[in-house]
Amino acid sequence: MKLYRFITGPDDSAFCHRVTAALNKGWELHGSPQLSFDAVKGVVTCGQAVVKEVEGHEYTPDIKLGEY
Repeated sequence: MKLYRFITGPDDSAFCHRVTAALNKGWELHGSPQLSFDAVKGVVTCGQAVVKEVEGHEYTPDIKLGEY
């Protein structure tokens, strides 16, 4: 089964650490990172899609993706 996550957060080191943690758990980058600027709040938000192939599981909507 292939899993998909879209990690989002402010453009800061915590976001980079979340993506790095996912990569070290076997997730792979999927596509380019995305950036969005909220002019009202003055905040840049980042997003990065990651995917992971896992065996022996069947997809259900209640899967906790962060546990993989």
